[in-house]
Amino acid sequence: MPDRKPIESWLTDMDGVLIHEGVPIPGADAFVKKLRESGRPFLVLTNNSIYTARDLHARLNRMGLEVPVENIWTSALATAQFLNDQRPGGSAYVIGEAGLTTALHDIGYILTDHEPDFVILGETRTYSFEALTKAVRLINDGARFIATNPDNVGPSTEGDLPATGSVAALITAATRKKPYFVGKPNPLMMRAGLNAIGAHSETSAMIGDRMDTDVLAGLEAGMRTFLVLSGVTQPADVDRYPFRPSRVVDSIADLVDLV
Repeated sequence: MPDRKPIESWLTDMDGVLIHEGVPIPGADAFVKKLRESGRPFLVLTNNSIYTARDLHARLNRMGLEVPVENIWTSALATAQFLNDQRPGGSAYVIGEAGLTTALHDIGYILTDHEPDFVILGETRTYSFEALTKAVRLINDGARFIATNPDNVGPSTEGDLPATGSVAALITAATRKKPYFVGKPNPLMMRAGLNAIGAHSETSAMIGDRMDTDVLAGLEAGMRTFLVLSGVTQPADVDRYPFRPSRVVDSIADLVDLV
């Protein structure tokens, strides 16, 4: 393969790469500090649409990771940008939390259950049968179906929780309409993030702990990809996929010297 250009900008997943169950992964503080000192463009990404960027900034700051608000990119923000590009000033019925509703309010969307342009499904810990029923009926009446991310399960201290992908499957079964997923592994989320920081895929890298979302999204967006083994994917899992990351490392600590 021809030599690639030096890495000038970095995108990194959050859970499993920088933090794990609310605790910083060793080396994460050094990595973030070096990124900030280098002046290189970077983004911390998450498919979780529950929190706003300000929420996540405060959460990371409490853990000793100083990530500016403008360097945080969520599936909720990517979804809002996608909708603003596709149908500015539209309306939506939303199942989700403040991260998603705030992002939609910020682009001027009207949140309503009266003939909305879209039904938008995001992450929440309180999915209700009433809300899902309303979503099904609105989609059957012609609303377009959007979901922030395809993750089927999310982590918790008690074990896995059903996440957006699982709930989207329920709605699809009831409506026979599949959603458009904006978040990883859709390269749209990555390309929008690169544009937000003025970066180019040819000189950018993606760090993640999942082959099926982080590595796949980075690969399809044309970036170099680094898989860390501090999260979901284990060494034995890598060869099960028909694609590979550019490099596999134990943790984010192994990448500090590359910044």
